[in-house]
Amino acid sequence: MRPPQVQIDFGTPPGTPLRTSSDFEEISYPVTHPSYSKTAQGYTHEESLPLHHMNEDTSTRRRVARGPGSSGGFMSSDEHESKMHYDDDGKDVYSKVRPSRSHIGSGRVHRPPPPPPTSISEFISQNLEHLPPVIYTLLSCWTRFHKIGHANTVVWDEAHFGKFGSHYLKREFYFDVHPPLGKMLVGLAGLLSGYNGHFEFKSGVVYTENVPYVAMRVMMATFGVALVPLGWYTAVELGMSSWSCHLVALMVLCDVAWLCISRFILLDSMLLFFTFTTVFLLTKFHNQQYQSFSFDWWMWLTFTGISIGCVTSVKWIGLFVTAVVGLYTIEDLWEKFGDLRMTTRDQIRHWAARVLCLIVLPILVYMLSFKLHFLILNHSGPGDSTMSSLFQAHLVGNDFGKNPREIAFGSKITLKGMGWGGGLLHSHVQTYPVGSGQQQVTCYHYKDDNNHWTVLPTWEAPEYNPNGELQFLQDGDVIRLQHVPTTRQLHSHTVAAPVTKLNNEVSGYGNSTVGDFNDYWVVEVVDDIKQGTKEHVTRVHSLTTRLRFRHQALGCYLYAANAILPQWGFKQLEVSCTKENNPEDIHTYWNVESHWNDRLPAGDAKFYKSSFLRDFWHLNVAMMTSNNALIPDPDMADILASSPTDWPWMRLGLRMCGWGDNQPKYYLLGTPVIWWGGTASLMVSVIALGIYLLRHQRKYIDMNPQQWDHFLYVGKIAGYGWFLHYFPFFIMGRVTYVHHYLPTLYFSVLMLAHLLDHFIFSARWKDSTKRVAFGICAFLIVGNFWWFRGIAWGIDGPINDHWGLQWRKTWNIYNA
Repeated sequence: MRPPQVQIDFGTPPGTPLRTSSDFEEISYPVTHPSYSKTAQGYTHEESLPLHHMNEDTSTRRRVARGPGSSGGFMSSDEHESKMHYDDDGKDVYSKVRPSRSHIGSGRVHRPPPPPPTSISEFISQNLEHLPPVIYTLLSCWTRFHKIGHANTVVWDEAHFGKFGSHYLKREFYFDVHPPLGKMLVGLAGLLSGYNGHFEFKSGVVYTENVPYVAMRVMMATFGVALVPLGWYTAVELGMSSWSCHLVALMVLCDVAWLCISRFILLDSMLLFFTFTTVFLLTKFHNQQYQSFSFDWWMWLTFTGISIGCVTSVKWIGLFVTAVVGLYTIEDLWEKFGDLRMTTRDQIRHWAARVLCLIVLPILVYMLSFKLHFLILNHSGPGDSTMSSLFQAHLVGNDFGKNPREIAFGSKITLKGMGWGGGLLHSHVQTYPVGSGQQQVTCYHYKDDNNHWTVLPTWEAPEYNPNGELQFLQDGDVIRLQHVPTTRQLHSHTVAAPVTKLNNEVSGYGNSTVGDFNDYWVVEVVDDIKQGTKEHVTRVHSLTTRLRFRHQALGCYLYAANAILPQWGFKQLEVSCTKENNPEDIHTYWNVESHWNDRLPAGDAKFYKSSFLRDFWHLNVAMMTSNNALIPDPDMADILASSPTDWPWMRLGLRMCGWGDNQPKYYLLGTPVIWWGGTASLMVSVIALGIYLLRHQRKYIDMNPQQWDHFLYVGKIAGYGWFLHYFPFFIMGRVTYVHHYLPTLYFSVLMLAHLLDHFIFSARWKDSTKRVAFGICAFLIVGNFWWFRGIAWGIDGPINDHWGLQWRKTWNIYNA
């Protein structure tokens, strides 16, 4: 072994010009290299530039950034680099890096748990941090429950969701565009309150004595109460200072829009609750990343998946917060993919854990809500016709299963479109305002006498004899379908359909004695659920046989997709005749649903069975179809609707009830300082990020690596959350209201608290300055809340007597 060499520095030779920083060659030394200073461990990724010709201020601010400052993922890759162990004894230093466990650079700082308390005073001292959220929760109870029964009438959408809760108590099947979990919880609130389910919940009607509406509202408001502690603990888990935690709790407590929407029998309080829990549980999981696959790590990841399943089971808007978790997960796994220390086995385990807990588990929770929905609603109700005929046959009170199985000429039937979200073949006396001007034929999702048709032979065949020999319907038969109430024939011709222009129009034409060859349809059997393939189907059966109807003259097929007719067609589904012969097109499939024929024996309900997965998928497609049909009507003015551009700056509010002088009035409007401050903070955050990136490119270090990671982590949670909850409404065709912005508001609140924390409460200001800043913010929040409290608690008397509420001319609070 060679002895260590001695290096002697004799100084700079005389006459040698001063060397600038560009003359130095930068060499990156591993942490274990002898040339690496032990005193530099505080900033292991920075190498100071030579200080020649640099003043003290510049030398402390301008350094060469090596890694952390330029990273910015939810998980910083530099957490691994900071504790790498190198082995460069002639080996590739990147080939085998020893694993090490390190803390994440963002979120709440991990601290070991305190020892078990030995006295009550020690227990109290260890849990003093929970005192503020307890106080805020008590205040939240007061704000949410105060005067909650003041309005004794059905307010706003209580007319919908209270009625849906009644259906659960009566176990009647109904249809709605939202998933069932929230409405089941409304039904549970009614059950626990002693409600019998027999109130109609008509808008504006006074509640009767046997409707415990106050108790039901209190149970719904409990979800709103929980938002305040969830906001506090989310701020804690995000690593905010105590000042900012207080501001988050105050903003959640004092926003009058969140307060107002939580005090009625609505779904929004539950939607907000599960949105808050999803963000909270995500931050809890993030703070366990330093100990992957531990019990706590699995627990918070699992709870996050369950919360995702719950929020999407209340309203599909919950998919937006699911997308936030998805973005976090993608970036997290991408960072882990670049970790050379992580074994392939651990990489697979991380991917499998995310797929299991964040994809499979939420889907199972979502499907479970529908399974419970089907189990509870086992009686026939107003929403039967949205489901498949086989599903309806099992409902108590439904007679489909008792109908004659085999269809014969002369039978009165209803035809169900088997496409996802399909309805019943329907006609009414109204005519098409375009095209032929003949009687309209549509698909309708509700039971009606206008859905009844009679199976008859062609005009040239012998007239149907109700006392003659029975002739059963088979594959290849040519028939007429006569509309029972109007005696019109199901008819098609070469006139373009009103919406789907490439298809032929289908109409009602003639009467019981007048018709032509365009009334003829050829029956084509596709298959039968019980009999099997087409070759084994000898006769057409109700409920189980899938049919297609081909127009004999034109060769087109009776077709009902999800095209919606205009208002003149009552927003029902268009029925047309498609020229494309696609045997796999389910929108050309039909089955006989109801069947009446006194000459045939009754059927047996045990013969029919419908699978859960098929019913689950069918209902979800029907929900999506109906939701897409909720589009603004240009012929009708909706004074309650608003556009997404109206929300961030509170251009419009929403009157939730009648505006008479003798009734309490509720106006859905936010606390201005919270909404406007949150919107302004989003713009400031973009500007601040741009400035920091420009300064970083010029080698200015404004934050250490941990501060930079934390700044980006919280900013991404808030920024991505706001963006993903807000901008999808611009591409939606459906009508929108101001309450759609309420989940989005949460992320602007987090962003506002984050920026105040970053620039004031966690910055190098004096404590007195921070106290003054906090006092100003708290005063503005509480003062704004107190000024507008009446619009959430109810305004009595003439509205024009309450001055000072119209801060913007566009608010329709006052009567003209």
